[in-house]
Amino acid sequence: VRKASHFIIKFSVNGMASATKLTFIGRRIMSNSRLLSTSTRAPPSAVFLNAGRLDYDGALDFGRLSSITSLTLHRVDGLNYANDPEEIVRRVKECDAEIIITKEMELPASAVRAFGPSVRLICEAGTGYNNIPVREAHAQDVDVCNVPEYSTDAVAHMAVTYLMNFSASMFQQQAMLLRGDRSNFTDRMTVPLSELGGKTLGLVGGAGRIGSRVADVALALGMDVVVSSRAGRLPEGHRLAGHARVRTVADVDGLLLPVADYVSLHCPLNDETRGSFGRKQIERMKPSAFLINTARGAILDEAELIECMREGLIAGAGLDTQSSEPPPQDSGLWTLPNVWMTPHAGWRRLETRQRLIDQIADNIEAYISSGKATNIVN
Repeated sequence: VRKASHFIIKFSVNGMASATKLTFIGRRIMSNSRLLSTSTRAPPSAVFLNAGRLDYDGALDFGRLSSITSLTLHRVDGLNYANDPEEIVRRVKECDAEIIITKEMELPASAVRAFGPSVRLICEAGTGYNNIPVREAHAQDVDVCNVPEYSTDAVAHMAVTYLMNFSASMFQQQAMLLRGDRSNFTDRMTVPLSELGGKTLGLVGGAGRIGSRVADVALALGMDVVVSSRAGRLPEGHRLAGHARVRTVADVDGLLLPVADYVSLHCPLNDETRGSFGRKQIERMKPSAFLINTARGAILDEAELIECMREGLIAGAGLDTQSSEPPPQDSGLWTLPNVWMTPHAGWRRLETRQRLIDQIADNIEAYISSGKATNIVN
């Protein structure tokens, strides 16, 4: 069917035989024939190119995924594949993969063009898919899907973890102990401590799933919440709409940053948001405020952030993501005393990662049964 450029359908009208010739573009035939092809054959071949990034501790169960596909796992982190697109293509072709799974791995457009007709679906094992050339995949008639809801609670809890640690100066207290300074125990308290009740949390791009979950917790802690939205209002039916302690603004620089005691970023990474939060925004924040990023590292202008933190323009920053993961060895982020980092740990909890595997299986099961995966982004 995939190689056909046309076919003949014979039918009868008023007892007379007729024939109609239907001509199709090859790719349209391929798309329309998926249901037939996926429902009558052996399980599709799937390759997880960098399973080691997800299953780094060998604790995950791939049984369900293996039961519905002929699965090949490459237990490597694989982030360096981007420098060797030929290796990516080789690993795809050696198992004649129909389905490709990646985790935060840069997939070059040249590799997508070279995959050949066997590849029908690319599954990003995560929420963000800026690492996949979705337009090139569409041009090759390859669907791309993601898993948008597997880590909502875990990432929200990571943002709240930073929030609560900052309020009690937990990071500073531990740093003092590690350098032998016990003055907080033996003398007066030398670090600031504050309650969260009555403080203001600013959520930049926070009307989505994760930002809204952070808002839920912040409200339970007695905080006021300011959410940014292009429209200056929450979508109709949003659970935070109309809440007495939630305000929505369109002007981040003018109406959110100057009033927030804590600012948490929750934007997707795209051409518009890349590098969009830098010196201009930090200078609008309170000197006592803290910045938290559990979204994508490249949303921050990292060079400007480092300069601002060296100058002490704000009290501190907590970064679960960085523009390059890990940051370069000579990055100033490693040594700044008012910047605390975690290695993109928000999604790494065991239950979160297993949920991700199971929801990838959900996507692929939909593809097998109907010819279309769920959560297609192109």
